[in-house]
Amino acid sequence: MGESGNLSGIGFGYRPRTAYATDPAQSRGRLVAEPESPTRTPFQRDRDRIIHSTAFRRLKHKTQVFIAHEGDHYRTRLTHSIEVAQIARALARALECDEDLAEAVALVHDFGHTPFGHTGEDALNDKMAPWGGFDHNAQSLRIVTNLERRYAEFDGLNLSWETLEGLVKHNGPMTDADGNGLDGPVPQPIRDYNELDDLELSKFAGVEAQCAAIADDIAYNAHDIDDGLRSGLLTLDMLGEVPLTASLLSTVRGRYPRLDDVRTGHEIVRRQITTMVEDVIVASRARLAALAPQSVDDVRGASRSCVVFSEEMADAEKKLKRFLYANLYRSPSVMRVRAHAEQVVADLFDAYYADPRQMPEGWREGLDRAPERIRARSVADFLAGMTDTYALKEHKRLFDHTPELV
Repeated sequence: MGESGNLSGIGFGYRPRTAYATDPAQSRGRLVAEPESPTRTPFQRDRDRIIHSTAFRRLKHKTQVFIAHEGDHYRTRLTHSIEVAQIARALARALECDEDLAEAVALVHDFGHTPFGHTGEDALNDKMAPWGGFDHNAQSLRIVTNLERRYAEFDGLNLSWETLEGLVKHNGPMTDADGNGLDGPVPQPIRDYNELDDLELSKFAGVEAQCAAIADDIAYNAHDIDDGLRSGLLTLDMLGEVPLTASLLSTVRGRYPRLDDVRTGHEIVRRQITTMVEDVIVASRARLAALAPQSVDDVRGASRSCVVFSEEMADAEKKLKRFLYANLYRSPSVMRVRAHAEQVVADLFDAYYADPRQMPEGWREGLDRAPERIRARSVADFLAGMTDTYALKEHKRLFDHTPELV
């Protein structure tokens, strides 16, 4: 790792933070040492590099739930990531830790998603099964440590250790103390990078990354309701059958009895976000007070997450997820589009793997003679980076018939 920066005394507008916050002045540095910025902390610099990356821009045309061309008002990976970042910053501010680090992890967390959301990931994972599978979180790490090619002195974005740790472990430890994967084998790209730069896979990430992780849950639970109502797959009456949204619907209708359905839906969504954020703040403050961590290392070494829902909210959130899976994510119309999207991704993988010359210059060189594992991973890298629109365009170029994703 590069040397950590000494930022004390520089006018970054620091204010006193809690003992468990990740201190940018004590960053563990970067894999490739760089001079520190005189105007930005390491985590502010990471956030800026993430925003200016090609991978960030591509999120604009990647599916969240609904395929991008179904309507201009549905969320994409880009708008979702921005919404997650806003919630993560709010949580980090309330818990008095580093907002910039929380924002950076939130903005980068979906970089590795394929076209067509989890559908594309499932299809690519199936195709990559002989070579270790495909995992979007591991792919995010590959992008920021290898695939982005913007800088003269290194591949990737050369992000700080803390941002990479948060990216990889924002959902919790990946191994036990002996290095055994907790949810199956650790994806190969993560294992490969961890040999270069130990991310302490058996420990939790800092509070900031935990803020980003739970912000992700809050954002998609609320905004998938918004998109579901817009699509007509969900109705206000259906929300009245789910404990969390039922109470919010009752409150809104009681206060605004003549409000139209569209505004009623928006009121429910924004109140749901506020309710969940406030619940996390109260529950997390209580858990942190009980743990009384004196450093971020105490947070990493804890036996459980520090940023959490209350037990009551966790139960309500599980019920909401079950409702969304049954009525939105697994609805016949969404499943029909998923099947067509899976075919597009599978067809493209087969075509590029069979003939790498079908890939653009800069991707195909030497792959016809490369070992199968290298060829397959390169094809997966190229395919995972595609937007929905580019994947469809490529399928139309290579095949006589392309499924209509409607």
